[in-house]
Amino acid sequence: MFKLDGFFTSGWTFNEVECDLKNRYQMVNIAILLSAGGLIYGIIGNYIRDIQGFIPIETALLFMNFIMFFALRKTRQFFEIFAIIITLQYTFLFLFLIYNGEPNDLKHLWIFTYPIILLYFQKTIHAIYWLAFVFFMLIIAPLQNFVEINYTMYQMTYISFVLIIISVIIYFYQRKIDEARTIILEQRNMLRNFNQELEKQIKDKTTELIKLNESLELKVEQKLEELRSKDQILQAQSKQAVMGEMISMIAHQWRQPLSTITLQIADLQLKQLLGKERDCEDIDRALNNISDTIIYLSDTIDDFQTYFRPNREVVEIEIHELLQKALNFVKSRLSDNKIKITINKEADIYIKTYVNELVQVVLNILNNAIDAHNDVRVQNPFIVLHTKASEEKVFVIIEDNAGGITDENFSHLFEPYFSTKDKNGTGLGLYMSQMIIQKQFGGEIDVETSKKGSVFIIKIPKNIT
Repeated sequence: MFKLDGFFTSGWTFNEVECDLKNRYQMVNIAILLSAGGLIYGIIGNYIRDIQGFIPIETALLFMNFIMFFALRKTRQFFEIFAIIITLQYTFLFLFLIYNGEPNDLKHLWIFTYPIILLYFQKTIHAIYWLAFVFFMLIIAPLQNFVEINYTMYQMTYISFVLIIISVIIYFYQRKIDEARTIILEQRNMLRNFNQELEKQIKDKTTELIKLNESLELKVEQKLEELRSKDQILQAQSKQAVMGEMISMIAHQWRQPLSTITLQIADLQLKQLLGKERDCEDIDRALNNISDTIIYLSDTIDDFQTYFRPNREVVEIEIHELLQKALNFVKSRLSDNKIKITINKEADIYIKTYVNELVQVVLNILNNAIDAHNDVRVQNPFIVLHTKASEEKVFVIIEDNAGGITDENFSHLFEPYFSTKDKNGTGLGLYMSQMIIQKQFGGEIDVETSKKGSVFIIKIPKNIT
């Protein structure tokens, strides 16, 4: 595609510092084209008017213009020479108009464009030399005897005076333009430097932010690892505390069965010492009782081992069966305190979940309810467990009538190491229960309390995947 700007700069590119040279290239190319057009017009006109004397000169000048036009596109080293040649052409053209013209035809007006040509073709110092030469030629024109001049000394002085004024005006105008261009270039350079500095600062800040983010990520990872370790320690402490309570409960539960076995054996031994006959039916009955008791003790041990098994796995189980497992661990405490506990079952609800962890949560809440009953001693103490289910969630509700939780204690309910049992409590039960439900089950524990009692609502997914 034809590019006009590249055409007038001879196809060369210029940087910001070379703006003045670029302008000179443009003016020289324009001058060559206008001069060529004028010469072609003159040749045609002189040919039509049959003025043969100027045609060879005009043809030579036209040929010279074409040489300069194409030479400027091949190399830049001849630019100053061509600028001088064109300046020389226009100088002699304007002087020719003065020396051969008459005041009435106003051809001398063209000389007032001469300062513009000089300031764009030549450097300032060279332009002064050319103007001085033209002024000199104008002043001596009426005084010389070689060519007849139609202008008087006054007219020549007047033209020279006007030419000086126009030259001064154009010079200062050009100077203002140059100053403005210089300021624009300085501002542009400042802006570019500012942008480069800004980009550098942004790059440095980005690098700092990346390093800071990496450092923060590392610190966060370290803190998360510390929290995981603390959670593991707290979970271990919680489980050890529960283990201690359960060992105490199991020991209490075993006393009566062991006493039963001892009585059965002692009865058989006493009959033998007294010489009484022991029929097979009595022996079978005693052995069956002993066997049932041993099976009960074995089941208790199995429950205990299952609960404290370290491997966590998803198991499908009916929710009320799971609640019964937790209930079996606290039976001895219930009978001692005459607390009535019931599991309300409306329908089977099967879930896939972490059995041991959910048993631990339910057991912690049950033990807290029993402890609350021990502190308050209400009439007809009870604990009720019941369940609800939606399409995706299961709700385990544990309700008691132990007088509720005070406002002061309620705000600290799930804080670690907070306990109302003095030295008898670790303060980890509810905290770990909440952590287990939130982190391992993706659920939550809600608590409602009043002066009558408390309600704990465990919300967990039906299917942990």
